[in-house]
Amino acid sequence: MRITSVERNKKSKDMLSVYVDGEYSFSISEEDFISLNLYEKSDITNEEISHIQEEVNFRRAKAEAVKFLSLRLRSGMEVAKKLMDKGYEKNITQKVIDELKSMGYINDKLYTQKYIYDRMKLKPKSKKFIKYELMSKGISEDDIDEVMKDWKTDEAVLAESIARKRFGKYDIKDEKILKKIYSFLQHRGFSFEVINTVINRINDTNY
Repeated sequence: MRITSVERNKKSKDMLSVYVDGEYSFSISEEDFISLNLYEKSDITNEEISHIQEEVNFRRAKAEAVKFLSLRLRSGMEVAKKLMDKGYEKNITQKVIDELKSMGYINDKLYTQKYIYDRMKLKPKSKKFIKYELMSKGISEDDIDEVMKDWKTDEAVLAESIARKRFGKYDIKDEKILKKIYSFLQHRGFSFEVINTVINRINDTNY
């Protein structure tokens, strides 16, 4: 078996795509390509290819993932996307995700808890909307539901507080402002029932 060509990986400038006998065989970091002296050889065995795919790339991908996770908590899907964007293959990426989950580096339930806490503190939204955001980040519905089962927030109270904070400098009982409040809360995922409750409470107040 012969290395017939080496190309810069389209996904990552730091990765190289190696072709053996005219067909794509594996990707490898440029640093590892040099350290393994692959640039000096043209012959390569199945054992060497297997070693690169299963050990060299795994070690490198795992280090990349740990570095990414050191910045803040990430969901498994976020880490997987990062590795795929770096040019690592799907099987290597999944192996890294599985190992980091077993080691506790990736914990989607803990990620969900922190995400909800941060969201409610910095930019509150409805339970429905936050669930949608979490699912878009690859968190399973079961994990979300398990964390959210202890959600004690009264959404009508939350929505009213958000509306008053956002529109407090206006005459919130003005019909045009009420329409903006309705649209604003709808955009944040609150139900028509909750929004109508908020509108009625605003109309019933003297301020």
